[in-house]
Amino acid sequence: MKFLSVRDLRGNSARVWRELSSEREMIVTSNGRPVAVLAAVDEGNVEQSLATWRQVRTTQAIADIQRESVRKGTDKLSMDDIDAEIRKTRQARRKQMT
Repeated sequence: MKFLSVRDLRGNSARVWRELSSEREMIVTSNGRPVAVLAAVDEGNVEQSLATWRQVRTTQAIADIQRESVRKGTDKLSMDDIDAEIRKTRQARRKQMT
């Protein structure tokens, strides 16, 4: 996978677009940190590519939440504990609204 800086993208965009067709994906960096992914798409499947990309991002977000839950120990909560926490939060919100 090829990495390129925002500066390279700005200054050499024609070259980047040519290379993207063979590279398929490129990582854009700013100050050495990844900030974006450029991905080649075919005209006929733009919507499908976007849907797939969104599905992958959703799956990653769920995995991140699950890891955080394990780290905090909240993965061990029972449904009764969860329901009690929801009730407590809703009651606190109602009090704030009145």
